Amino acid sequence: MVFKTKIVTNKLSAHFSDYIRNRRIPRIYTELYAITDIETTGGSARAERITEIAIYLHDGHNITGEYISLVNPERNIPYFITNLTGITNEMVEEAPKFYEIARTIVELTEGRIIVAHNARFDYSFIRQEFKSLGYNFKRKTIDTVALSRKLFPGYNSYSLGNICHNLNIDIKGRHRAAGDAFATVKLFEMLLEKDRAINERYSYLIRDTKISKLHSKLDPSKIEDIPDQPGIYYFYNEEGDLIYIGKSRNLQQRIESHLSNNSTRKAMEMRDNIADINWELTGSELIALLRESAEIKENKPVYNRSQRRSGFHWGIYSFTDGSGYINFRYAPTGSDDIPLSVFSSREKARAKLNSLVESYCLCQKLCGLYEGGKGPCFHYQVGICKGACCGQEKVSEYNKRATKASAEFIFATNNFFIIDKGRYEQERSAIKIMNGKYTGYGYFDINDLGFGLSALHECIRPEKDNRDIQSILKTYLKRNRIEKILYF
Repeated sequence: MVFKTKIVTNKLSAHFSDYIRNRRIPRIYTELYAITDIETTGGSARAERITEIAIYLHDGHNITGEYISLVNPERNIPYFITNLTGITNEMVEEAPKFYEIARTIVELTEGRIIVAHNARFDYSFIRQEFKSLGYNFKRKTIDTVALSRKLFPGYNSYSLGNICHNLNIDIKGRHRAAGDAFATVKLFEMLLEKDRAINERYSYLIRDTKISKLHSKLDPSKIEDIPDQPGIYYFYNEEGDLIYIGKSRNLQQRIESHLSNNSTRKAMEMRDNIADINWELTGSELIALLRESAEIKENKPVYNRSQRRSGFHWGIYSFTDGSGYINFRYAPTGSDDIPLSVFSSREKARAKLNSLVESYCLCQKLCGLYEGGKGPCFHYQVGICKGACCGQEKVSEYNKRATKASAEFIFATNNFFIIDKGRYEQERSAIKIMNGKYTGYGYFDINDLGFGLSALHECIRPEKDNRDIQSILKTYLKRNRIEKILYF
């Protein structure tokens, strides 16, 4: 067999026996750990799969067991991943599939805290693998990246390779699960020792996996119930006042990051004032963004001082002048006007207008691209423009082409639904755009046999449109995939 599966509970392999005999960590810790590393087919937990996993069981003093196995990802391993890890399609062909080792992983990690370098990555992949099997795998986690920043400050990089190099930890088998996991074991033991030295025998920082001082009225059990799904969340102070609204693709990770945030004075001040938490699943990240924006404007929480800005600061706008011609212009997105489209720079917005001028024979002047003052534009003077800038072309003829140009922007005049994920498996979300304007959102069940287009309209909860909402919609559709667009 080309794969390696090893489980040791009380007896360790000879490779680690000398190392363990030389460890003399006082037995003052009570937590049990599962120090873990995985290799995958790519970087997205939702789209990619695990190809190798290594787990070292640790009692806070020594390694007490190990589990190492290649995993058949049931898909092709990209060439660049093979170059990085050395794991080939041939190596995993006869390896167990994840569902075949799932029970072992559950049993090994039961009652233990998962420790990993960049724990969010490893934990999200493992949870997603279990989620695909219909099982809610949930464990506490410790991230050795965050702990290293706190206990070993001052380094330029805290990647596993760099921090191990700086701390003289030898990694045997870089970018393989066993080698990286064992290096994480040695790093974690150094973190335990450093924390113990600081806190006089007891490891307060590491044993408190939240790494923060939470408000006395905040119920810790509520934190454990936070789902790892897209949604919007609310923080309240001890008087019950709403102090912060946020959104996330993963509510659990985002809220816990707030509760352990020591990065700035403002972040710590807000954390210390969180006496209660609430959340609402949205299924769709886009709906979470829209809800966050609308509710911040309505409630104005003290820690949401300003609407979050997107990376799109320029827009193309349309208006009709006094003579009836459709005009375009590009300008910063700071006004209340709603743009046809948004861009990351002035140059990109101007380039798009230049493209429209050439494609639809539009007037430079009526597109805000001619700076020659009064009179016809340069294109008219050289016989390209048909004279809308000086009244020589009929309004109706020019506007036909301008309207076609507007149609290149999906929000210009179209009526459609944005269909995306719902809050559970058989549900979908719908966002309604009417005449280019956002009108609201809703949810529907795909198993409803009587569901038609009229019912889709009826499921929509009315909402207000504004410049920020339009920017969110256009930015999201530029950067993210949705299930489909349904025109009506």
